[in-house]
Amino acid sequence: MTTMTLTRPGLAELVTEVRKLLSPSARPRETAFAVAGLLRRRLPSPEILTEEERLGDPGHYVGHTLHAEPAFSIMAVVWRPGQKTVIHDHITWCVFGVLQGVEYETLYRDHGDHLTEIGRAANRVGEVSGFAPPGDIHRVHNTGEETAISLHVYGADLRAVRSSVRRVYDLPVLPVAG
Repeated sequence: MTTMTLTRPGLAELVTEVRKLLSPSARPRETAFAVAGLLRRRLPSPEILTEEERLGDPGHYVGHTLHAEPAFSIMAVVWRPGQKTVIHDHITWCVFGVLQGVEYETLYRDHGDHLTEIGRAANRVGEVSGFAPPGDIHRVHNTGEETAISLHVYGADLRAVRSSVRRVYDLPVLPVAG
């Protein structure tokens, strides 16, 4: 498969730097942390998207694939107020940085027949986080009053898999026994 990169301010440099960090012998968690460190230093502005792309869609959050190649993809996600994902996990490591607004993330643990909440984070502009399966069950929600935009780097070719989501969890969320 060929490489797909859309022309965006600063994107080519970010792609080059991500490529330098990837190693077939690295563990996924190590790769996620390395890419997160890079993204903290090179997080672009919301202007990496066009004005029209930054508007989002009133019906659901929107992902814009900016780069894809066999080893990784870069996607910008636009979340209008109130929009959220289902509870899900991923097929690969993922790193995200917030370009605009606040992304509220809830983390969960799977107990087989139910989930429990194990953490919450309000990720603000400039904040970057990375993770790798297992243990990456979460939901992302724009709880703010403005559109949120985040940049995601996935360790997969989104042209080939179409989504980074491995599973969707439709289990009850129970309080932690204590």
